[in-house]
Parts: sequence; C-alpha cells; structure tokens
Amino acid sequence: MSNRDRLKELLIDIFLLEEDEFSFDLSRDDIETWDSLGIVSMAVGVREVFGYHFQQAEALEIDSVADIIERLEAEGVSFAE
Repeated sequence: MSNRDRLKELLIDIFLLEEDEFSFDLSRDDIETWDSLGIVSMAVGVREVFGYHFQQAEALEIDSVADIIERLEAEGVSFAE
C-alpha cells in the first residue's frame, strides 16, 4: 500500500468520510469533523501510521490534506505516485 493510500485510509477513518468524499485537495473548511478532536485524532493517527509526532502548535496550523503531505515529505516520507 502506498503512503498516499495509507493517508487516504487514515483520514477517511478519522474524519468519518465516505471514500467518494475524499480528495487530496480537501481543506479543514471542507470537512465538518475537522474540529479540535479531529486535529488530535489526526495527529495521533499520523504518529501511528507514519511515525511522525506533530507538535501541538504544528498540528493546529495544518489546514489541508496538502499541508499534512508537505509536513511528512519534509520528514522524509514519500508521497510520489
């Protein structure tokens, strides 16, 4: 399974999305469940799946799926297709 697929699966589970609702272009404004609890769940999920621990301030600055990918790529996680 690619890292893109792993992230997609993780975010669908965390934000309670249907598969057809998910897009790598989604932002916080697009997802009703991306609230304070969603941020914590996303940070924990990213740590469990990718081994990266978001600092609190860093997690609060994440506004889109692209931001998550950008942060993980900066830590050496590849999302190349």
